[in-house]
Amino acid sequence: MVDFDKYINRKNTQALKWDGLKEVFGKEDLLPMWVADMDFTPPMAVLQALEKRVEHGVFGYTIATDSTYEAIIDWLKHQHGWDVSSEWILFSPGVIPSLRMAIQTFTEPGDKVLLQSPVYTPFFHTIERNERIVCNSQLLLKNNRYEIDFADFEEKLKAGVKLFLLSSPHNPAGRVWTRDELSEMARLCRKYGVVIAADEIHADLVAPPYKHVPLATLDNSIADMTLTFMAPSKTFNLAGLQASFMVIPNPDLRKKMAAAQAKDGFSFLNTFGQIAMEAAYTHGKSWLDDAMNYIRGNIEVVKEEVAKNLPELSVIEPEGTYLVWIDCRKMGLPDAELKKRLLEKGKLALNFGDGYGPGGEGFVRMNVACPRDIVKEGMNRLRLALT
Repeated sequence: MVDFDKYINRKNTQALKWDGLKEVFGKEDLLPMWVADMDFTPPMAVLQALEKRVEHGVFGYTIATDSTYEAIIDWLKHQHGWDVSSEWILFSPGVIPSLRMAIQTFTEPGDKVLLQSPVYTPFFHTIERNERIVCNSQLLLKNNRYEIDFADFEEKLKAGVKLFLLSSPHNPAGRVWTRDELSEMARLCRKYGVVIAADEIHADLVAPPYKHVPLATLDNSIADMTLTFMAPSKTFNLAGLQASFMVIPNPDLRKKMAAAQAKDGFSFLNTFGQIAMEAAYTHGKSWLDDAMNYIRGNIEVVKEEVAKNLPELSVIEPEGTYLVWIDCRKMGLPDAELKKRLLEKGKLALNFGDGYGPGGEGFVRMNVACPRDIVKEGMNRLRLALT
């Protein structure tokens, strides 16, 4: 059993979340509840597997073995009811590199790429830095829950979109898209010949009654137009080991992505990333269940503190992820003033909503995958900043 209440000092460990505060926020004396990694140790089986590999002492080039593929296949089968063939799997150092590769492979400079804001900031950067055009179908916030504007979604597809970047579960909104919502998005993309790159990195971080549905499981025709990007990094706090994978059932799409990888000269996983991935998917289920129960408790702390001490704010109930999207618009503060108060008065580092595109203004994103005492301290600082 992991003691999720245990505080682990991550300062001076080259941790972006803790040691990158001055570079990102201009200040060091902040409580970091921003970038999406956990302050928890991974499953003991992962640590033991890594220790065993270190003891061996030789760290040459690494290949994925049958056991690596089997670990992924078994995880997807038991966790998501998805029957995957090993031939469908390609490896990558991360989901963002995979998205970049998809953009370069299936679009040309000047092409339009669709996303749904407010959405994970690197979606915008990856499109723009590859000289493509961001085409945004903004989500609608109704009754404190985000919905898809399907009329607008189709209008944007009509405008000549070549690729759709889907965030599922959605970051930062925490929505776990329903089967019907996914089916309609896929139907419209198929109608206009648009390939879908599905970022499903938060797929495992969904608590009942919600259930993640991998887009490619809906039917064979949808699987044929979908590239699915997943990783153990968010699930088991392994982001620094840089190991992810793509599931691409369509052999033509897969061949094009493999050719793009060959062009980049990348075809190996990090030795430790591969070992950690295999151990986590093989032995990590009970750890994940415990972590999700603990995180749900942290989310309840945030909701209770907001209801009690910050009634002007609204918590968008996360159906998935360990990220809490908080609506601060009723405070009537410009984004610059909201940031100033949080950083200077509250000494609290959150992700600011305007970085997630149109519709994110006036929101903040809080990472609650940390000991409960940190969550409580974060809420104290949020109250100090805004009252």
